[in-house]
Amino acid sequence: MMLTESYLVDILEFYNGKEPVFSEGEFTVYGSNGVIGFSEQFNHHNAIILGRVGAYCGSVDICENKFWASDNTIIVQPKNGFDLRYIYYRLLSTPLNSYAGGAAQPLITHSILKSIKIKITNNINTQKRIADILSAYDDLIENNRRRIALLEQAARLLYREWFVYLRFPGHEKVKVVDGVPEGWRKSSLAEVLDSIKYGYTASAQIEAIGPKFLRITDIVPEIINWDSVPHCVISESDFKKFHLKTGDIVVARTGATVGYAKRIDKIEHKAIFASYLVRLRFNEQLDNLFAGIYIESPEYKAFIQNNCGGAAQPNANAKIISSAQILIPPKSYQLEFRNYLEPLYKQRNVLQKQNQRLTKARDLLLPRLMNGEIKL
Repeated sequence: MMLTESYLVDILEFYNGKEPVFSEGEFTVYGSNGVIGFSEQFNHHNAIILGRVGAYCGSVDICENKFWASDNTIIVQPKNGFDLRYIYYRLLSTPLNSYAGGAAQPLITHSILKSIKIKITNNINTQKRIADILSAYDDLIENNRRRIALLEQAARLLYREWFVYLRFPGHEKVKVVDGVPEGWRKSSLAEVLDSIKYGYTASAQIEAIGPKFLRITDIVPEIINWDSVPHCVISESDFKKFHLKTGDIVVARTGATVGYAKRIDKIEHKAIFASYLVRLRFNEQLDNLFAGIYIESPEYKAFIQNNCGGAAQPNANAKIISSAQILIPPKSYQLEFRNYLEPLYKQRNVLQKQNQRLTKARDLLLPRLMNGEIKL
């Protein structure tokens, strides 16, 4: 396979992203590190998204549907004669972050990108064949992601059926007064907390020194991709204060994604949480899986967003985050609910691990295909 060296400006068109308006809409919102939320609006389609600023400056994503690109991104589309997916994989195998400037934090501009040279094949058929091989891995990854989303949806629907519509097992025999079944009680989250804590202030770094450093952008997607979570340096004494363990729940307390939350399920990394997150740990009265389903729900998110302060920048403090009311069933129902959900979560974890293996296999194959080491 013959490769030629070309400037990016000769093969790509460049566009700017724009500050997003988040909602429960159908269009994916991309930031500098992938998906950061959803919107009812879109500003691009069928394009490649590059991280423009921050720790993941130079990251590469692709979306062949309509999407919103945030102001932390640069959008590129190939000119005629170049396959979109091939260019995506070519950029994915190029260390764009090494070209970043900026004193306070890494930054990539149009000018920097346009001056970068890459080696490519100009044969469109070869481009498509390479893209087809690599896309086969990504298609499997995406299929697993959809299956994970369905498992998450099944868990939310079961929660709603039992604890919102009150059609729990044996509900026909339980007296309900003012929306509260006999033996159940309404409580604020604060009343059943073991602890609530603001996160650690530090700079994220890609180099694998120190524990994983979970941030708001890492908890917005459907699942936490621990492979993409950065690291940070922290003392042993501070690690004990800010470490995460299975069953912890973290909530975003500021910005456009205030109220977004994730329960930490089967953590396999040493990890801490960043300063714009709040960590909740519950006492024995409230099962953390049961609590996690509620706190990850759109209803909880809406509660936080409707009650937070700040005009330009929404902010929710620990008092607001823990003031939401929850209907707490007896421990027997919480345990039965957990027993239903644990097989779903086990299957989800298997799919996540499959995706990790598929991603590693694709990433090993990627440079060999791009450099012509594998004959097609």
